[in-house]
Amino acid sequence: MKLATYKDGSRDGQLVVVSRDLATAHYATGIAGRLQQALDDWGFIAPQLQDLYETLNGGKARHAFPFEPQRCMAPLPRAYQWADGSAYINHVELVRAARKAEVPQTFYTDPLMYQGGSDDFLGPCDDVIVPSEEFGIDFEAEIAVVTGDVPMGATPDQALEGIRLVMLANDVSLRNLIPAELAKGFGFFQSKPATAFSPVAVTLDELGDTWQGGRVHLTLQSTWNGRRVGMCEAGPEMTFHFGQLIAHICKTRNVRAGSIVGSGTVSNKGVEQNGRMEWPKGYSCIAEKRAIETIQDGKPSTEFMKFGDTIRVEMKGRDGQTIFGAIDQKIAGPQG
Repeated sequence: MKLATYKDGSRDGQLVVVSRDLATAHYATGIAGRLQQALDDWGFIAPQLQDLYETLNGGKARHAFPFEPQRCMAPLPRAYQWADGSAYINHVELVRAARKAEVPQTFYTDPLMYQGGSDDFLGPCDDVIVPSEEFGIDFEAEIAVVTGDVPMGATPDQALEGIRLVMLANDVSLRNLIPAELAKGFGFFQSKPATAFSPVAVTLDELGDTWQGGRVHLTLQSTWNGRRVGMCEAGPEMTFHFGQLIAHICKTRNVRAGSIVGSGTVSNKGVEQNGRMEWPKGYSCIAEKRAIETIQDGKPSTEFMKFGDTIRVEMKGRDGQTIFGAIDQKIAGPQG
């Protein structure tokens, strides 16, 4: 099934069930008012939401209405935890190669992960508000999962059983603030503003056989200012699958229902063509493009985002239809 949260003036919005084709929706009133409520009692509430979903897809829901992504908050507008990994090691290799730093061998066996702010997520069509262009504004196109309860010590296979929903993310980064923060030794903080998520979150069955081994085997599309810059394959080069990422968190703590875990920037390796490396799949963040330029030309030439820029992140199924809807945002300065 597909679930979204409509803006209603409250912090947590109103849970709606959305049709498979994203054409219509129906309030889940009487079943669950908020997505967190459904996650807290998934075994009891999910079957009821599934019944409504099937009725909606069959065109028999009495109070269905046209689905409008612009009215959406993040599917889970605030969460108990937002932990973002760096599961695509190619991204790490490129960024480190650009500054002539080696990748520690442990990075290939132990996932990188940071804990971001989860009290204030952005809806898929909300503006990205940044105090200054000088901060180095970058998008990061990712996949994220929402969990149920996963106990401390869970194995990667056990952790996979705890995944309830999948969605897309734009994990905005302020690149020019990162070096000073990392130098402090405590990791990202001011350099990671609010993250945006796709209009809908979907259950694993909606992905069919494209969900394999804890990975989504589809193409993640990134479009910057109307130009498609990334057509990255999300499955084959994901070094750590979502079960491994969740198990990494579970090493010393329980993961509770309503936690969100991100994949990190989706990234694909380049291929050698006529003696020069090319990246035919493009990129899912500007930092990676700049790293490639630095490796090849000695310095980056692509600038970071400016006020007024737009970013669209989307993933389509094998039938060509959008699965999660699109994150479609504009970069803006402080209001008022």
